[in-house]
Amino acid sequence: MKRYAHLFFDLDHTLWDFETNSRHTLRELHEAEKLTDQGVEDVEEFIDAYEEVNHGLWQRYESGQLDRNVLRVLRFRNTLLRFGVKDEALAVRMGRDYLALTPKRTALMPGARELLGDLRGKYRIHIITNGFHEVQREKIASSGLEDHFDLVLSSEMAGARKPDPRIFAAALKRTKATSEESLMIGDSVPADMEGARAAGWDHAHFAPHGTADEQATYVLRRLDDLRAILL
Repeated sequence: MKRYAHLFFDLDHTLWDFETNSRHTLRELHEAEKLTDQGVEDVEEFIDAYEEVNHGLWQRYESGQLDRNVLRVLRFRNTLLRFGVKDEALAVRMGRDYLALTPKRTALMPGARELLGDLRGKYRIHIITNGFHEVQREKIASSGLEDHFDLVLSSEMAGARKPDPRIFAAALKRTKATSEESLMIGDSVPADMEGARAAGWDHAHFAPHGTADEQATYVLRRLDDLRAILL
């Protein structure tokens, strides 16, 4: 079995349960803003619309077509417009409150906390994330995971987003690691798997529900599948 020294985890959808935490906040905002009174009656329909809108905007953001501050406003404005609600102040307020509340949520992917605890001391563990730096740091702190990571590298810090080779090069430089001793673990095929492949790293695709990347070094259906590889 190949011996690694450095483990680089993606954060959202890999360790931090983005879907659960985000939906919790969206339900809270739907109630707090009394959206039912404005015709947005079904909270689950509201969440589905938001997730679809947000996904499209994030693709534009990651390709450099959209500023992050514009994204933060547009995702709620465009979602509300789907229900015939045109209220710029409401969209701005929901965007602000979503960012304030969501990073404080603490739901992790099943087995994440226990796995990190068992890996700690045996490997140097890091994060590489395309998320906003201050938001990602707050998620980690709120979840009580700060002590597990030597480096939290965001695309903002690196000046490049996964799968750009520059963020992987920046990770190696900051950790004094080599590609041969590094393993990338993440859920995204284009960002994590293709990025790591291009950088010459081994990579583990966390695909609990979707189609696995056939070119990945390893496929994980559960995070605990890493135990057989690393422990």
